[in-house]
Amino acid sequence: MDFERVYHDALSRALRGEGQREGGEQERQLDCLLHPEKYPPVLRLKDCSCGAGEEHCAAACLFDAIVRDEQGKLTVDPERCSGCGACIEACKSGNLTASRDVLPVLDALKHAKGPAFALIAPAFHGQFSSEVTPGKLRTAFKQLGFTGMVEVALFADILTLKEALEFDRHVNSQADFQLTSCCCPVWISMIRKQYHELMGHVPGAVSPMIAAGRAVKQLHPDALTVFIGPCIAKKAEAREADVAGAVDYVLTFQEIRDIFQAADIRPEKLEETQRDHSSRAGRIYAHTGGVSEAVRATVAQMHPERTIQVNAVQADGVPACRALIETIQKGDHRANFFEGMGCQGGCVGGPKVLVERERGRENVERYGQQAQYKTPLDNPYVPELLRRLGFSSVDAFLEHSDIFVREF
Repeated sequence: MDFERVYHDALSRALRGEGQREGGEQERQLDCLLHPEKYPPVLRLKDCSCGAGEEHCAAACLFDAIVRDEQGKLTVDPERCSGCGACIEACKSGNLTASRDVLPVLDALKHAKGPAFALIAPAFHGQFSSEVTPGKLRTAFKQLGFTGMVEVALFADILTLKEALEFDRHVNSQADFQLTSCCCPVWISMIRKQYHELMGHVPGAVSPMIAAGRAVKQLHPDALTVFIGPCIAKKAEAREADVAGAVDYVLTFQEIRDIFQAADIRPEKLEETQRDHSSRAGRIYAHTGGVSEAVRATVAQMHPERTIQVNAVQADGVPACRALIETIQKGDHRANFFEGMGCQGGCVGGPKVLVERERGRENVERYGQQAQYKTPLDNPYVPELLRRLGFSSVDAFLEHSDIFVREF
C-alpha cells in the first residue's frame, strides 16, 4: 500500500474512532503519520527510481539536508531540513513528500484539556472555494472540535508595527537598511545559515505564526494551537528551539481540506460566525510585496514628515532571494528595506495552496480591500490585544516585547 493510501485510510479510521492497522509493509509509513515529530518536514518514502538519479534531488536542496546515511543511502537530515519543498518538486519519481500532522492533531483535539484554536494564515481567503467566507470557515473549525479560529493577520498587524518602529529607530541615513524578519521562514533560514553576516540588519522578531501561538498561550496557558497555511517550512519553523512550544502542530491547506472531506464537512454550506480583527496591512502579508507595503504605509502614517521613508525591494522565489542578498553584500543597492519570499508570488504561491497563484493573490487583495482598517495604527484591536498581553504603551511594546522577539 502506497503512502497516500495509508494516509487516507488512517485519516478515515481516526475520524471513525477506530484503531490504526499495525504491521506490514506500511508500518514505517504509519509511524511517520502517527509521530511526525520524529521525522523531518520532508519524508523520503523509498530509494530513488527516477532517471535523473538520486543526486538530482540532493542538488535541489537549498540547505544540504539530503545526505547519505551510514549505509550510503540518501536520507533527509531533520536538523538541516527547512521544509522549503524544493526537493519534492525536483523529485521525478515522487519518492519525496511532505510530512503530515493530521493524526496527532485529531488526537489532540479529542483529548484537549483546554481551548483549541485554529490559527489561520493570511493566505487563506478563497482557498476553500469562493463560497467559503471567513465566517463559514470559522464554523467549520468549530465542527471539527476547535474552540475558535484566530486570523494570524491580526498578528501580522502587530509585527508590522514592530518592524515599522524598528525602521524608524535604525534607518536614519542613506547607508542604513533593514531586512524583513517576520514572514517567510525560508528567507530567514537562508540569511541565518548562508549569509549570517547580514543578521545585524534583521530585527529580532518572531513570525506572525509564532506571535499568534505565544499570545494565545499567554492568555490561555492550557490552549492547543494549530497553525494552518500553505507552507511546509512552517512545520520546521514551529520546531526551532527558540520558538518551540508556541504552535503545537502545523497543518497545510491541503491537510485541512483532506480532514473536511473525510469528515464530510462542507464549509460553503455552513452558517457565518463573524469576528474579523485584522487590517489591510496584515491581510496582504500573503503575497510578495505585502510586508513592504504594510511597513511603508505604517511608517508614513507615523511620521509623514520623515525625510527617509521606506524604499523597498522584493525578491520573489529562492533564486531571486539569493540574487538580492548577493547584491546587498556587494553594497550595490538603492533601497533601505528588503523583503524576501521563498515561493513565487509569496505565500499564495506556497507548495500546499489549493488555488492557482494569481487567483490566490487576487483573493488576498480583495480581502485586504474589505478590511475596515488600513494599517495597525488604525486597528483598535492592536492596542487592545497589546494591553491584554501586558503592554502599557507602544514604547513598552518596543522595549519589552519578549513575546514577539526571538534570538537569531
